[in-house]
Amino acid sequence: MHNPFEGELIRLRAREEEDEPLLFQWFNDPEVTQYLSMRYPLSHAQERVYIERNSEPGYGNANFAVVRKDTGELIGSVGLEKTSPENRSALLGITIGDKAHWDGGFGTDTMRTISRFAFTMMNLHRIELDVYAENARAIRCYEKVGYQHEGRLRGAVYKFGKYQDLLRMSVLEGEVT
Repeated sequence: MHNPFEGELIRLRAREEEDEPLLFQWFNDPEVTQYLSMRYPLSHAQERVYIERNSEPGYGNANFAVVRKDTGELIGSVGLEKTSPENRSALLGITIGDKAHWDGGFGTDTMRTISRFAFTMMNLHRIELDVYAENARAIRCYEKVGYQHEGRLRGAVYKFGKYQDLLRMSVLEGEVT
């Protein structure tokens, strides 16, 4: 039997208190958050409260730490939010916060792992996400995993002094590559 929390490179686990310093560092780094909805500084207290609220993953709150499978090193976070049991759908968010792990396949492996988990363990039918149209690296990653373009939300986000488009992408059960 395949472990639903493991990919080729990563493993998903619950967030722990000791993750707070790294998460705080990443979520206060403008290079890491440039394509996230965050725009204000995050305090240590806010991050601790978030970890405490999300320390017990479940259907309505499937948020995980992303760690390297070989070393256990924390490299990011991923979660499924706004889950709808009636529609069997969720909204996905991902951050590979450790920049040393960018462009190494860790994001793609995380996307495959969380998507397969969502379909095989949570009985979801659809996962959707919004991505900044300028975030070419993320778009390529999502396409590799089987996510398809659904539309463009023009001028949907104002950040860094300009309006930016968001792309809506999704994947359905059975489409993960």
